[in-house]
Amino acid sequence: MSAKNFDRRGRFRSKTISFRMSPQENEQLNAAVSLSGLTKQDYIIKRLENREVIVMPNPRVYKALKTQLENIYNELIYIKSIDPNSELAESINLIAKILYGMKGSENIISE
Repeated sequence: MSAKNFDRRGRFRSKTISFRMSPQENEQLNAAVSLSGLTKQDYIIKRLENREVIVMPNPRVYKALKTQLENIYNELIYIKSIDPNSELAESINLIAKILYGMKGSENIISE
């Protein structure tokens, strides 16, 4: 028999919980987990116990944040192409500047 695996607090986690999600819910959960910097298990447990999820900055969280901002930026560009005279255009340009200024980012600004 294999040795028992304990978590960081010395707890033996012997129960397995599983549930079904839609693809959209799964995508939303994965985005929240990647932005938190926690494992999926730790994130779900904290949320179920109504405990605060404290994000500890690290390169993985930075990359997840950058990816999410790029996705939002692309959606905003689409909206801007539908209504180019909206007040949203200024926000889109600000987000583009922020994304462009992030470390390691390529020039993603497209007019």
